[in-house]
Amino acid sequence: MANTRTDRPLSTRTERETSGTGVRELMTRNPQTVTEQDSLQKAAKLMVECDCGSLPVVGGDGRLRGMITDRDIVVRVVAQGRNPLDATVRHAMTSEVFSVRESDSVENVFRLMGEKQVRRVPVVGDDGAIVGIIAQADLALEARADEKVGETVERISEPERRPGH
Repeated sequence: MANTRTDRPLSTRTERETSGTGVRELMTRNPQTVTEQDSLQKAAKLMVECDCGSLPVVGGDGRLRGMITDRDIVVRVVAQGRNPLDATVRHAMTSEVFSVRESDSVENVFRLMGEKQVRRVPVVGDDGAIVGIIAQADLALEARADEKVGETVERISEPERRPGH
């Protein structure tokens, strides 16, 4: 897995070569993004337009800097009594984000989602720039009959392991 701080590759060449469908085939390409300086209102409007609950946060170079979710906005800004119209993405985003590369195996995405309890994983190119996003729903569509989806959803949803609880 590639943590944006260390940018380590998720899988080895052998894992990539032996897996079937890869991240490249399942990911949503060129997702909407925001920057740390964008307003929360802009982020929320993009989420409405895209019918999504999260957006990758990128720097001016297009490299992944974090993620922001609708829940982040509520928990880190609104619930704290701050005015969301005066806040920027930086005030609510999560900076420690794990990503995968286009060439990674779906098996590794399942593992990452379960271990980190996340429902969406940004996909980055070799230069660290965002190229896509893969969601739990993307994996479910690919592996309908596979019990991996159920196991992953269960691991993501375990209350005692969820960050911040």
